[in-house]
Order: sequence, then C-alpha cells, then structure tokens
Amino acid sequence: MQDAQILAEAFQQRRSHLQAVAFRMLGSLSEAEDAVQEAWLRLSRNDSSAVENLGGWLTTVVARICLDILRSRKTRGEHLQRGEAPDNLERRAAPSDPERELALADSVGLALLTVLELLDPAERLAFVLHDMFAVPFEEIATIVERSPEAARQLASRARRRVQGAPTASRKELAQQREVVSAFLAALRAGDVEALVAVLDPDVVVRADAASAAHGAAAEVRGARNWAAQALGYSRGARSLQTALVNGGVGLILAPHGRISRAIRFTLAGDKITAIDVIGERAALGQLQLGVLP
Repeated sequence: MQDAQILAEAFQQRRSHLQAVAFRMLGSLSEAEDAVQEAWLRLSRNDSSAVENLGGWLTTVVARICLDILRSRKTRGEHLQRGEAPDNLERRAAPSDPERELALADSVGLALLTVLELLDPAERLAFVLHDMFAVPFEEIATIVERSPEAARQLASRARRRVQGAPTASRKELAQQREVVSAFLAALRAGDVEALVAVLDPDVVVRADAASAAHGAAAEVRGARNWAAQALGYSRGARSLQTALVNGGVGLILAPHGRISRAIRFTLAGDKITAIDVIGERAALGQLQLGVLP
C-alpha cells in the first residue's frame, strides 16, 4: 500500500473527530467541513513522517484554521454599521446539508452554540478544546500564542460566561424552568387554554421594534388577548430553546447558533406576569446569556 493511501486512510479515521472540533468552534457545518478539508491539504503537502501524534497534530491544525476564521468574523463584524439586523452580522454560505447541521446543533445544544458565539475567539478555542475535548492547556497555549496559565484563564472566563450568572437559587430556577417549559409546550402546540393557564390574567407582552416589525403589536395586555394571537407563532416556537437570559429562565431563537430573538419572563409564583420579546441588535448584545444547569 502506498504511503499516500495510508496517510489518507489515517486522516479519514480522524475526520469525524476533526469535524466535531471544527463545528463546535465555528457553529457552521459548511465552514467546519472547509476547515477539515484545509487541514487535509496541509497534511498532504507536508512531510508527515516526523509527526508522532497524528491525531493531536491534526486537531491543532484544525484549531488554528478555525481561530483564523473566528478572528476574521470578528474583524468583519467590527466594521458593520450600528443597527444592522443580527441575521446580517455574518454572510455565511448556506449549509451544505441543512438537516445534518440541525442535527449537529441539537446534539451540541443550540443554547450552548449561541453562548459560544458571544465569546472572544481565543476564549472559545480554549473552552472548546479543553472542556469538550480534553486538550491540555500546554497545547492550547501554542495555538493562541500565550502561556499555559493564560490559556487556562481564557477557558475559565469562557466557562463563567457559558454557565451564566443566575440571579435565583437552584430551586427558584427549577420552578421558573417548569413554568417556561409549560409555556413553550403550549405555544408549540397552539393550545390556547394551556397558554392561559400559565399566564397571569393581566399579563403584559411587549415586543421591541425589531420583533414587532412584521405587523405584530408592540404591546398586548391580557392573557386571553395574547393567547389568541399566539397561535400564529406556534410553528416558529419549535426553534425556541430555553436558556439563562439575564440570570433567569428565558427563551432564545438562534438559527445555527446565531441569536435573532430572546424572550424574558417576569414571574409571580407559577404565573407569567410579563413577557419581553427582544430582537434589536444592540439590546441582544447587552443580554447576559448562559446555558441552564
């Protein structure tokens, strides 16, 4: 068997792992596939005979490629004019396989992908490589060109942001989650009576300018008034995910990990007294998001 064929087979054995690393780094299947393909090109162009740990070498190469992509995204984002819609922040290519990308996103967790998207590129790399793939900080340090201790701090900061900062106790969060989950289930089912059951009779539902841009009312008062209108949202509600939003249990809409809407709740006991739907880019950028424990 020729050396080139042996090398190709060795790469193929590691392809799924490399794609998993790249997808968690980038949140985009098409970009992850491109990063892995670039890693193969670099491997095939170089003398691999001196590589003792091919898997580790390839993981490092893919991580470097992904870091360059993330930094390029950030640079492009800094040149965008204020007020541009969140969906236009990045002009990604359409997913090469939408169903597979959605399955990958679900397996990782859309809320987690959304929070990862808010991290600094070096923080994201350190967190993904160490916390998800157990790459030592000594190896991460060489990729981000910092000391191992600095790499450790990057992962620590990222971990704190991913975990969020709950403003309630675990018991209170569990109660909030139960109410919000019931709300979401009723919304997805288009069940008016189930929605009314979790809403305070005098609930206030507010939508900012971006969220009310398609004819929705900026403010609706009364459980039955809003629940009757909510039937039109049932299909879109399938893509909503629970997450920590400013320390409490809320919902986010984040196609491919890119947040476009966030929903905050005000609760009194087991009833929702207020709902705020946030879609404006500046407001979304100020939210503190986290993954529910």
